[in-house]
Amino acid sequence: MTLLNQGLQALTDAKLKGIRRGIEKESLRVLPGGALADTPHPAALGSALTHPRITTDFSESQLELVTAAHEDAQACIDELTEIHQFVYRVLGAAGNERLWVSSMPCKLPSDDAIPIGRYGNSNVGQAKSVYRTGLGFRYGRRMQTISGIHYNWSMPGVSSADYFALIRNFRRRSFMLLYLFGASPAVCPDFVHGQPHGLIPLGDQTLHLPHATSLRMGRLGYQSDAQSALAVSYNDLEGYGASLHDALTRSYPPYEAIGITGPDGEYRQLATSLLQIENEFYGTIRPKRVIFPGERPLHALRERGVEYVEVRCMDLDPFEPVGISVQTARFLDIFLLHCLLDESPPDTPDEIAALARNQHQTATNGREPGLRLERNNRQQTLDDWAAELLSEFQPIAKALDAADGAEHYQLALQAARNTLREPASLPSARVIAAIQAAPGGGSHNRFTDERSAATRELLTALPWTEQTEQRHRDLAARSQADRQHLEAMDSMPFEIYRQEYLSPYRLNVPSEPGAD
Repeated sequence: MTLLNQGLQALTDAKLKGIRRGIEKESLRVLPGGALADTPHPAALGSALTHPRITTDFSESQLELVTAAHEDAQACIDELTEIHQFVYRVLGAAGNERLWVSSMPCKLPSDDAIPIGRYGNSNVGQAKSVYRTGLGFRYGRRMQTISGIHYNWSMPGVSSADYFALIRNFRRRSFMLLYLFGASPAVCPDFVHGQPHGLIPLGDQTLHLPHATSLRMGRLGYQSDAQSALAVSYNDLEGYGASLHDALTRSYPPYEAIGITGPDGEYRQLATSLLQIENEFYGTIRPKRVIFPGERPLHALRERGVEYVEVRCMDLDPFEPVGISVQTARFLDIFLLHCLLDESPPDTPDEIAALARNQHQTATNGREPGLRLERNNRQQTLDDWAAELLSEFQPIAKALDAADGAEHYQLALQAARNTLREPASLPSARVIAAIQAAPGGGSHNRFTDERSAATRELLTALPWTEQTEQRHRDLAARSQADRQHLEAMDSMPFEIYRQEYLSPYRLNVPSEPGAD
């Protein structure tokens, strides 16, 4: 009996029902026509610093909508839908802004005109803004406007070692998610203006790659040449923590040249290290733990272990009202459970390098017929590898359905099989086809603007009650009061706060053997 089957047989219905999933979804606020909105974060949505469900990501114009953790995938999508409904109602009352439904951004102004998120005058709020200023200096603000879906997932009784085994397998197989769900094969030309890109025109107003699935996850997306030197191992928490600790504490000469402050005395970044804070580390998946107020994420991991994983490679699906379907969420549950249960040998530097090549190949050429990826020092076609995995997913889908008393997971798996057999039905292929079919050859901007308008109409037409409206208004008001309380309580100068927060001792350095 394989390790996968043994693990599956050992799972009780209670453990399967105990799976929790939550979603974080980023979207740019835009004007009709697809120009970036330059208005402040709407006050009626609450404080971006303290609201538990509605915040901003990099830009003041980039909303991030966050669900709670749910036992049921449909309940998670339902909450995300409700948050969207409230946001659209606030935006509609204030003007004609809407949410951009693609991962790759809309028409952007000059880099320095892209507004950075603002979080008030508290020390923690200022730190969040300075961190984003640093990202702008390091990578440019354009890259930070790319949006996506983060899928947070946990199961009761899973140890840190088990989660790291899941992560290693996820990294080996994430090509499948880029292929099946990648939806960013094209961009507006202004996104890459003035930089080498290797993209091909699609009409006069769009650049693309013919077989791309997710430019967001390729070299034009969330990539960092500086971080590429970080061959982080996911073999255990100790090694992972050591890699991050070094990146968070060792000064990096190119970032030293930027400086903590500029000649005008304004802050340019939080630190000169390779990573200002833990969130700057890019990756397709992260080990995570809920932190206490003021606690460093790495300290929390070292102190209390991994609590859940954060999947970070999912594009916004412009054909789904909230960017992700319940069927996709259920497929992710199957995928992650397979990664957890299957054998997961330690990674090596050679394998880590091969996985990076596979990611870029799938992102840029994933729909190329016969595309071959690297697997255990040999070549295998993407289609054959994906079909093998889908076959292995079947007993997991059945077990999840048996625990739920339904057949939702088997339907999600069948949908993935159908998509694998029909590449034209892939979201990335549908985006290209829709652009090409539009009058005059279409454009990425026009396609997404039209989809954004249709999505706004669909979501604002859904049923809505005064009780739901009041609940969201109350939550927004409470968040504003919480922000004001934080600002009133602060007495420490920001520079002292910055130095204290970034002090290495707050990273929970493991004691050496024999130390007191």
